[in-house]
This record gives sequence, C-alpha cells and structure tokens, in this order.
Amino acid sequence: MRYLASPAQLRASLLRWSLFTVPAVLGLGFVSSIVANAGPQNPWFAALAKPALYPPPATFGIVWSLLYVLIGVALAMVASARGAQGRGVAAAVFALQLALNLAWSPVFFGLHQMTIALGIIAAMILLMLALIPLFWRVRPLAGALLLPYMAWICFASVLNYQFLALNPMADGAQGSEVRVQI
Repeated sequence: MRYLASPAQLRASLLRWSLFTVPAVLGLGFVSSIVANAGPQNPWFAALAKPALYPPPATFGIVWSLLYVLIGVALAMVASARGAQGRGVAAAVFALQLALNLAWSPVFFGLHQMTIALGIIAAMILLMLALIPLFWRVRPLAGALLLPYMAWICFASVLNYQFLALNPMADGAQGSEVRVQI
C-alpha cells in the first residue's frame, strides 16, 4: 500500500473540517461584532469624522463574511493535512492571530481605544507575515487564501490610523456624549 488515505478520503476530511472551521470562524467574528456594538449604529462611532477612504458601511459586513469563509477554509486545509510538518505551529499562530482579530472590534468600538486598536492591527499584520508562509508550507492554497485577508487588514490599519488622526479627542472617550471636532 502506497498511500495512507485515498484522494476521496482526503477530500472528505477537508469537507468535515470545513463544516466545523468555517461556521466557527464566521460565528466568532459575528459574536465579536455584536459584543462590541460594531458598525455605524454605534453612537460613538457615528459621531466620528470619517476618512475619505471609508467605504459604505454595508461593505464591512460583506467583506468580513467573505474573508471569514476564506480564513475558515484555509484553516480546514491545514487541519486536514494530517501528518504535515509545521501543522501544529501554523494552527497555534492562527489561533493567536484570530484572538487579536476578535479583540479589535471590542477595543475599537466598545472601549473607544483607537490607539490600542491600531496596535492590535499592527500585531495582526506581523502575525500574518508569519502565518501566510506557515500555511503555505502545509498547503500552498491555504496560504494563498489568506492573502485577501492580509490586504484587508492592511487597509483597515490605514482606516484605523485615519480615524485616530481625524478624531484625536475621541480616543479613549467614554460614552456617546463626546463631541468630535471636524
């Protein structure tokens, strides 16, 4: 016998992992945004001056949903690569990166800490610079599926910085009574 598993068995394993990882990543992202009251309905955020690069608010839900699906599939590809060298390290770095991702919304929208949120995004970018090659070594397609996410968090870091630059008095502000200067 030459192979431990047939191609059909490998596809089935990927499907089983995807049925777990995709909803888990989507669900965690959804819970994070709900807990943080993320989005344009947040009174503190609604009062902020918006940067010119700020896309229509509906864009965020669409883009994050698509990205979380890609991230979940990439994770499933790595998880299903049983016996692959570096799989455990890749999963550990992924978990750390996802924890930071899930922390960003509560820090930015919930605690109104734009500077700390910017630091979180910077740490996410650094972890992604490590994670993409780790996933790539296990499954090249898994690494490639993380590239749109990397591009989006780079864009989000620019937005975060611009929000901070336009609204310095709102950084760390308590409540929605804070007046933002335009």
